[in-house]
Amino acid sequence: MILQNWWYTTLLNTESEFQPPLRGDIDCEVAVVGGGMAGLHAALELSRMGKNVVLLERNICGGSSTGKSAGFLTPDSELELSQLVRRYGTEGARSVWSIPVQGIEQIKQAINEFNLDCDFRTQDSLFVGIGKSGATDVREEIKSRQQLGFSSELYDVKKLSTVNSGQGYEAGVRYANTYAINPLLYAQELKRALVARGVKVFEGTEVHAIKGHIAQTHLGSVNADQFIVCVDKMKKSFSPIAEQTYHAQTFLCISEPLEEADVIAMFPQGELQCWDSRLVYSYYRLTGDRRLLLGGGSAMTTFSPADVTSPRIINSVINDFKKRFPQMKHVEFVQYWPGRIDTTKDIMPIVDWFDSEHIQYVLGCVGLPWAAFCGTYAARRLFTPHTCEEYCRYLGANRGFLVPSWLQHIIGKMISFSINNAYSKYVQKDKMRKGQIQIMHTHQNGTPKLILKKL
Repeated sequence: MILQNWWYTTLLNTESEFQPPLRGDIDCEVAVVGGGMAGLHAALELSRMGKNVVLLERNICGGSSTGKSAGFLTPDSELELSQLVRRYGTEGARSVWSIPVQGIEQIKQAINEFNLDCDFRTQDSLFVGIGKSGATDVREEIKSRQQLGFSSELYDVKKLSTVNSGQGYEAGVRYANTYAINPLLYAQELKRALVARGVKVFEGTEVHAIKGHIAQTHLGSVNADQFIVCVDKMKKSFSPIAEQTYHAQTFLCISEPLEEADVIAMFPQGELQCWDSRLVYSYYRLTGDRRLLLGGGSAMTTFSPADVTSPRIINSVINDFKKRFPQMKHVEFVQYWPGRIDTTKDIMPIVDWFDSEHIQYVLGCVGLPWAAFCGTYAARRLFTPHTCEEYCRYLGANRGFLVPSWLQHIIGKMISFSINNAYSKYVQKDKMRKGQIQIMHTHQNGTPKLILKKL
């Protein structure tokens, strides 16, 4: 296998054009820092409002976490619906689940509106349980979906083999209205659409600091009324809010094109996007050219502070996959790549002002639909805040965490986030289900902002 991101390979022979770096000093109403899924959708929403928008990306648009992901468009990310019900209650879970659902619709809308060529595929989601504990997880998921009135289908071990031939799966839950894309092609295609709409996009342009209303880059600057910062791997020197994000590391690989017989052997009734019930889970789906995209990791490297580039981890994922699908032992995987996806301590994104009333941050979006929604949400909070009240309590920066900041400074980020992520996934019950109100506050510059206060 070659250490190379397959999505970058697919950019060859496309019409994607690199947008030159910013040179000189310019002005705008809103500057978006970061051209991943969140930043692109923030810029799109602002352009629909008729705002003068500048987007600054240090790499190419989609070149970081977005363009390293598997391209799943499903509401599930690190938190299953049953875990949201435990944490937020039935109605709270319904609100939180609606965040990625809306994100999926926003992505679909952009694909249809701008005719984006990004290998968009309809693929039902299938969550499979491994062993007795996994079967229990599946039953809990079905129970939660029934409780909220969401359609789904339960598969016992015998019925499951008719749609997924993997060995060792004890049960599964399937639901529709989920999709898949080539995420890097999507980002580049959406960039093209934004440029056509008049958004000024500058790639290869890293923002070193925002001082007052001026974003400083190596070759120029942007003077903006408002900033929406959608970056990952943020350094504390850029903003103290960086202490509220860390990363989870995963690995992806892509196979040679499969024969149709291989596809049918794996998915007898049609392609699905799948993931299992393990804490460090494996996930897989088919691309449009019938390649198998497979991802996973290990407990030892999930919170590693730096990229692990050795093929050792992804080879173990491949070996495990081939044990479950022995008919796929002959399939060769041709490229692999690591990815570090930013997360918060409780796995929920942060969309909030923090150290300045004109700089809004979008951080820790685990999953493309979450990022699309959060970028759109950040843009709306600037100019139509009345549309955002429902989500402030879930996405605000001032949430309480099991491991507080003072303890994090002692034990370090890696331990702090691993403990807090596990607690949030399996134990936490939100203490702010009730007892909050939203209060409208007006900035000195006239921009409305929603602030939460406990009763």
